[in-house]
Amino acid sequence: MQKNDIVKVVIEDVGVGGEGIGKVNGYTLFIKDAIIGDVVEAKVMKAKKNYGYARLMNILTPSEYRVEKPVCQVVRKCGGCQIQEMKYDRQLEFKNQKVRGNLMRIGEVPEQLLDRIMEPIVGMDETEGLGGPYHYRNKAQFPIGIDKDGNIVTGFYAGRTHSIISNTNCALGVEINEQILKLILDFMKEYHISAYDEGKHQGLVRHVLIRYGFTTKEIMVCLVINGGGLPHGEVLAKRLAKIEGMTSVTLSINKEKTNVIMGNVIKPLWGQMYITDYIGNVKYQISPLSFFQVNPVQTEKLYKLALEYSGLNDVSCGNPSDKVVWDLYCGIGTISLFLAQKAGKVYGVEIVPQAIDDARNNAKINEIENAEFFVGKAEEVLPQYYEDYAKEHGGETAHADVIVVDPPRKGCEETLLQTMVDMQPERIVYVSCDSATLARDVKFLRGNGYELERVRAVDQFPHTVHVETVVMLSHKKPDSVINVKVEFGEGEGKVPLDNIAKRAEAYKPKEKVTYKMIKEYIEAKYGFKVHTAYIAEVKRDLGLPMYDAPNAVEELKQPRKHPTEEKVEAIKDALKHFEVI
Repeated sequence: MQKNDIVKVVIEDVGVGGEGIGKVNGYTLFIKDAIIGDVVEAKVMKAKKNYGYARLMNILTPSEYRVEKPVCQVVRKCGGCQIQEMKYDRQLEFKNQKVRGNLMRIGEVPEQLLDRIMEPIVGMDETEGLGGPYHYRNKAQFPIGIDKDGNIVTGFYAGRTHSIISNTNCALGVEINEQILKLILDFMKEYHISAYDEGKHQGLVRHVLIRYGFTTKEIMVCLVINGGGLPHGEVLAKRLAKIEGMTSVTLSINKEKTNVIMGNVIKPLWGQMYITDYIGNVKYQISPLSFFQVNPVQTEKLYKLALEYSGLNDVSCGNPSDKVVWDLYCGIGTISLFLAQKAGKVYGVEIVPQAIDDARNNAKINEIENAEFFVGKAEEVLPQYYEDYAKEHGGETAHADVIVVDPPRKGCEETLLQTMVDMQPERIVYVSCDSATLARDVKFLRGNGYELERVRAVDQFPHTVHVETVVMLSHKKPDSVINVKVEFGEGEGKVPLDNIAKRAEAYKPKEKVTYKMIKEYIEAKYGFKVHTAYIAEVKRDLGLPMYDAPNAVEELKQPRKHPTEEKVEAIKDALKHFEVI
């Protein structure tokens, strides 16, 4: 296969980026905008040894999964919607298979297990008459620039470029966005306000951020500017204020030569510095810098799943008001406050100070008093807390009943995962925006005493290749046991063979001694907890036989501190108590 070759391709699969995949004489081609089932004509743009990339030239035979007419007219040029031309039910199948495939390939989760525990993807109701869900985003960031004719334009970047595709009517955003954008563009032209030029680092207006409260109908507009102020800003604010629902008009100061959109300084132009909205019955204040899920309809479904997976609604899991929950990467407390309605205590951790300020304020306005928030990296805060707790409590280890994580795309660092394992929560609920890093972390957790119990994908971003996933892992119950070898003496202690009743009693097996029994005995007698691996280490030192148990394999996969002498003696005492030694 050579560059510029024109080939006919039958699309047989879909790649993780939504591109069609087909073969020509065994040579694999990736073709953007092609859909599984299409027969297309494509031009080879890049040819490697075993695969290449081609541009879709013509659709010779459309797939049964292809929509007749896309809602957006610039869908192929814009980089926002990768699979809008695919029918929505097929989009859901693609995303579900993406999650499943990553868990099997990267996470090494057995297919038979996924067959049993994986639940149907949570799709979104279709927008009436449009053949799929649209206008679902409560937040959009529009770059401002100049087209080749010198006109000020806004829209979205073309895929993998910083070239703006002019479009004020995005099919995924709320419909009021178009009115707001046209008003801002007209204002800039009227008062000769310059648009930002990335290459030259010149010009004033860089982006427009619009947020919309689906429940409250409140609207926020924030202009990101390369300067200290906006000339005639009061005129723009007055015009925007006439739009029904307008609540906040602000400026974000960003003078840096960077791809980061928002600056750290926010200045008011008109109204409040925030809007409010709800997820379920929890109210949130949302500032220009707040992280808030962009699809509130699906977010409520996602958070209800996280709550369900946490077991806090399940009476069989004990009294939820006694449960301690950690919410890592908590943002402005969205999941934390959802869980706090059921749990006894929730601790949230987030690296962004502004987000923690918002989280504390959101707890206050909802009159939630059992949520506490910490600023810092989750991979630093939790391990430090675990270490400090042991020092302050005589070697006793910190414990959580439930740990919830909702990390960025890179997933969790191994140090954090190890601390989660050490804290021995009954359940770990992992919410992920990247099923590949989720799968990697699930592999670690499954190898360190936890098992995958439930998996469900949630379509937060229809018409894109992105998908959220929520999984629940539970601590493997110590069905593995320490076997007690019962020996019968000779001579004086020998049971007469003719005494059948006594012989039967002598050979009656004793109760199996589990790791859980040993841990409970030590906690009751000595007032501190010991890790399963510590018990395993003491048994190993005593030359006792080893049996499978969570974190009690012959060779620990992760280096662990050795138990203190105090804990060694407590473990030996327990082993004597249960007549193991």
